[in-house]
Amino acid sequence: MNLNKSNFQEEISIKKKALITGITGQDGAYLAKLLIDKGYSVFGTYRRVSTPNFWRLQCLNIIDKITLIPADIADMASLLEAVKLSEPDEIYNLAAQSYVGASFDQPLFTAEIDAVGSLKLLEIIRHLNKKIKFYQASTSELYGACNDKKMNESSSFIPNSPYAAAKLYGFHITRIYREAYGLFACNGILFNHESELRGLEFVTRKISNAAAKIKLGLQKELYVGNLNAKRDWGYAPDFVEAMWLVLQQEKPEDFVIATGESHSVRELVEEAFNCVGLQWKDYVKEKDELKRPLDVNYLCGDITKAKQKLNWSPKVSFKELVKIMVNADLDRWQRYLKKDIFPWDAPNYPQEINIMKRR
Repeated sequence: MNLNKSNFQEEISIKKKALITGITGQDGAYLAKLLIDKGYSVFGTYRRVSTPNFWRLQCLNIIDKITLIPADIADMASLLEAVKLSEPDEIYNLAAQSYVGASFDQPLFTAEIDAVGSLKLLEIIRHLNKKIKFYQASTSELYGACNDKKMNESSSFIPNSPYAAAKLYGFHITRIYREAYGLFACNGILFNHESELRGLEFVTRKISNAAAKIKLGLQKELYVGNLNAKRDWGYAPDFVEAMWLVLQQEKPEDFVIATGESHSVRELVEEAFNCVGLQWKDYVKEKDELKRPLDVNYLCGDITKAKQKLNWSPKVSFKELVKIMVNADLDRWQRYLKKDIFPWDAPNYPQEINIMKRR
């Protein structure tokens, strides 16, 4: 059907708009692509830094399909301006200091960003437009020392890191604003979700990257922390679909998003090195300095509610996830050796430097 000018303008005016904080991160990039594919107008906040970090958006070929707005989750005025400029129907708060280990080194910064940042956005929605739907990126780290075999929406939160404690505030302030002010505000309690776009500071990508480099003779060994820690690892593109589904429900609720399987870091290492035909024990060593002051030994999610109400379940298995990540890093380093130019993050992580760890 041909649209005349007035019909075209009406179609544009009713097109959904979404604002994603933290759009340059793994989840932000994948969520942006998902929403673009669904016909959304997508806006994303990014921090003005000396070296802008847009490599993920470039990898997904979507950087020219989104509108970027400079803003900082620590700066209320810039957040307000971002919401006013984008006039979103939905806000996905993915901006965070998301590295658990770093939260022990920078607990105050982590609290400001991960806890108070969510409150700032909720206050903006409350005063500016209560019709905006709000998604808060919560985390399985909230469960911490919880001993449940599988954690669900009713399991106890016993955080074991400054990161988890800050996220606990974000979880409850979202719930409080939903109940006190009638906002459509939801928490997605996402268990670990990884991908080829994961940052190198995270253990999964650290392992996949090392396996690729060792295979190509670019690295000799890999040091890791707690090989016995067990996590519920899924694929990030699967999980961002769940984020979107959470905001499409008739009423606001909180959901656990996971795979329902738990695997140890040791299993991950073994699988990664199997992908490149190497015996992991010949190259991998534990290092006490890399262990957290207080760790979480086991996490596994119960997605019964997500299956029933969101009709969502993960598509990519643990072994498939590891293979995707290792193959992606292997391809990158092979292209690097050929002198190809392409967007990625490894050149920004110099290996031979001394960084003093706080104990």
